[in-house]
Amino acid sequence: MEFLTDYAAFALKLISVALVIGVLLAMMASGKRKSQPGHLSVAKLNDAYDAMKAELDSQLLDKKTLKARLKEKKKKEKLEKKSQKKTPNKTEATEVVKKRVFVLDFDGDIKASAVETMREEITAILSVATPEDEVIVRLESGGGVVHGYGLAASQLQRVREANIPLTVCVDKVAASGGYMMACVADKIIAAPFAILGSIGVVAQIPNVHRLLDKSLIDVELHTAGRYKRTLTMLGENTDEGREKFKQDLEDTHDLFKRFVSSQRPQLDIESIATGETWYGSEALENNLVDSVMTSDAYLVSHYDKADVIQVTYKQPKGMAERFGLSLFSALEQKAVSWIGKLTQTRGY
Repeated sequence: MEFLTDYAAFALKLISVALVIGVLLAMMASGKRKSQPGHLSVAKLNDAYDAMKAELDSQLLDKKTLKARLKEKKKKEKLEKKSQKKTPNKTEATEVVKKRVFVLDFDGDIKASAVETMREEITAILSVATPEDEVIVRLESGGGVVHGYGLAASQLQRVREANIPLTVCVDKVAASGGYMMACVADKIIAAPFAILGSIGVVAQIPNVHRLLDKSLIDVELHTAGRYKRTLTMLGENTDEGREKFKQDLEDTHDLFKRFVSSQRPQLDIESIATGETWYGSEALENNLVDSVMTSDAYLVSHYDKADVIQVTYKQPKGMAERFGLSLFSALEQKAVSWIGKLTQTRGY
């Protein structure tokens, strides 16, 4: 036990020193991180698909069949290259440009933080995309703050305004702010059990005024403007403040409904905008989506006739973040080692 006590004291000292160093490094690196530009990652999904297919063929087919398929593939590629070289009169070179399908992923949290990278990805795509191409967004979000998802929906509208076909695929959930983003698309595709809808607005605020009042604690709140603060966490709320707060929610809901209606006029918005959600097949019946299919199936349908390109914008991690992750990993390893020694000492 004396060994364990000494070891614990040493570990605490080590952690304290590491935290102090981490704080100092974070302060030094905080100013530098903002100036570091991110970088764009581009991956052709066709190649990965072809590689998997070739691997399975090599494992499952006999040598004769495999050889015949490879021969047929080479013949097809040769004919395609030949058709791309010249026009029939051999005076003008013509290049057959394949359709490009750009794929983005949006994994939304309550603040729609992913919009920071999506705006960069869309800017990059719009610099090269044409109306013959297509943008696919694999969307997953249960919604969040109004201004965050409003900005995210506006970023998708940039694609529509450029006359580039936009498809949103929902495999799991696109609810509330997530559906507000999805409805911007020319086409919404959802998996059979994906959750869609929740066209509503919700807000809740805890209030501890009565607890503070019992403890003889006063809270003073001074505002300029009748409705600068309607409900508070600490002060005593009034009926007038509650009514104004509810009215603000209704106004936001009306704005939400008008936006969805403008993007999908085929919806019966009054029957849909109740805050309810529907699974993919039910959403199709209610015109919330255009077809029921997984994003994988939709992407595979493009591999033969288009270049499917995944675009990802990556923001470099600052020194503080990298140090924090490495420090956490080191502490985790030390804790595992300490627990191991403890269990060995006690005979577990």
